[in-house]
Amino acid sequence: MFLSIISVLFNFLGALALLLWGMDLLSSGIQKGAGDKLQKMLSVVSGNRFTAVLTGVLVTSIIQSSSATTVMVVSFVNAQILSLTQAIGIIFGANIGTTVTAWIVSFLGFSFKISAFAIPLIGIGFFVKSQKKFKIRDFGDLIIGFGLLFLGLDLLGDTLTLNPESVGFINNITNWGVWGIILGVLIGAALTALIHSSSAFTAIVLTMAASGSINWELSAALILGSNIGTTIDAVLSSIGASTNAKRAAAVHVGFNICGTIIALIFFRPFLVLVDFIIPGPPEASITTHIAMLHTVFNTCATIIFLPFVNQIATLVSKLIKEPETEQNSHYKLPVLISQSRQTVEFYVMQIEREVAIMSSKTMTMLEEVCSAFEGYNEESIEKVAIKIFAEENYIDEMNEEISGFLMRCYKMEETSQSMGNKINKLLQITSGIEALSDECTSIVHSLQKYITKTSEKTSSYEKLLPYMTQVIEFFDYVSQHLSFGLTSEERKLSNEMEENIDSTKKQLKKLARHRIEDGKDVKAELHYIDIVRHVEKAGDCVYGIVNSL
Repeated sequence: MFLSIISVLFNFLGALALLLWGMDLLSSGIQKGAGDKLQKMLSVVSGNRFTAVLTGVLVTSIIQSSSATTVMVVSFVNAQILSLTQAIGIIFGANIGTTVTAWIVSFLGFSFKISAFAIPLIGIGFFVKSQKKFKIRDFGDLIIGFGLLFLGLDLLGDTLTLNPESVGFINNITNWGVWGIILGVLIGAALTALIHSSSAFTAIVLTMAASGSINWELSAALILGSNIGTTIDAVLSSIGASTNAKRAAAVHVGFNICGTIIALIFFRPFLVLVDFIIPGPPEASITTHIAMLHTVFNTCATIIFLPFVNQIATLVSKLIKEPETEQNSHYKLPVLISQSRQTVEFYVMQIEREVAIMSSKTMTMLEEVCSAFEGYNEESIEKVAIKIFAEENYIDEMNEEISGFLMRCYKMEETSQSMGNKINKLLQITSGIEALSDECTSIVHSLQKYITKTSEKTSSYEKLLPYMTQVIEFFDYVSQHLSFGLTSEERKLSNEMEENIDSTKKQLKKLARHRIEDGKDVKAELHYIDIVRHVEKAGDCVYGIVNSL
């Protein structure tokens, strides 16, 4: 008897492992094959709450994991790619999208012997994955995932086909009235949190219900509980994240708990509604009843809470407040390392956002350098210098953190050649931006020396501001093309802008030499030439970024 129990337990663990592995490969295969498009779909979602919900439904239906979608949403909120209100709509939609798994298992898992398809699918997937020259290889994991999913379901069916009489005590839980239903919900939440997959737990419930091991009411309670347990990944991903990311995770937890409470209050009418939608006694088509319950529950919860997205955002902002003292003097990379499996594209998209922020901060530095040229006194330039030096240290930290993380991404096993090229491009861009920030500090430092040697503005000094403006316009133009690169015409224009900067440098240095010949202060003119040289080097840094695009 004891050995029999041990055998059943290990067979169950093995079948569950295959099921989870299959779902993991299925999700990661889709993300590798089309993940960049799906993630961009998430990142560019409009402020329209209905569009956000539909986006959440679509993405989750495709990748078959509400946890993966929610982790992406929390990460994008943390990186300021998504706003909190946008995230709320997507989270609502993700809960609906995850119900697709229940329908797949319900239709395919019990209508025919799916294990007959499992081994061929694994073989086909392996063959597709070995085609390194073709983009289709990214979908190899997807096909293998389906094969393992089917194999795991078949083994689960064999393992969990228990004699209803021997497990009658489980179904007796529902005879305890309200407390029995609540216990079923708590069991569902705990087990789902333990295996980190509501889809896998739903498959287990469907399998046990199909074999008659658990009844309709207990199945419903377990499914409701799984909606709470699935929030564990969002909670884990928000640890150490920004305040808004924690708010997004809190919305996910609160939404699922509140929805479950409402369903529990109206538990009997809720089951009657599902019985009405799916005619016939539940025992005759229990897997379809469970799949429908899952869909109706999440759809109704979304309909109830969707009109109050703004109010929910306001409430959670009051409950989770910004820290009183925000430490902004040092940079912290906002990219969250997901507990679940995520693709390189998922991380690189967040890094692209950070590179854009780095570019924006450097543009601010350039504008502050211009303000230093406008004010001609040591005190005003000293104030600008303090600000510039602090910002330059911050950008140095950004470069170090971003470059280090990009190298980690480059070394990831699933990094493709095209993604490797993209990572190299980002490394060159961040290096160029950091070098440009260094030149800003050099310009201000040389300017401070020049001011101490000259008591008033000269016509030659006034030529420096237009010269600096050339660099700003050049960098502004290049910054607009960091994401999509430059066409041949745009590259030609960039070359012309660089040539104009070089030409102006020669003119200004020539004028400085003439002033030296005319008896002007040599040290002052050498400092002037130094300023011109650093401005030209700033232009070279921008041109280096052009060459990396």
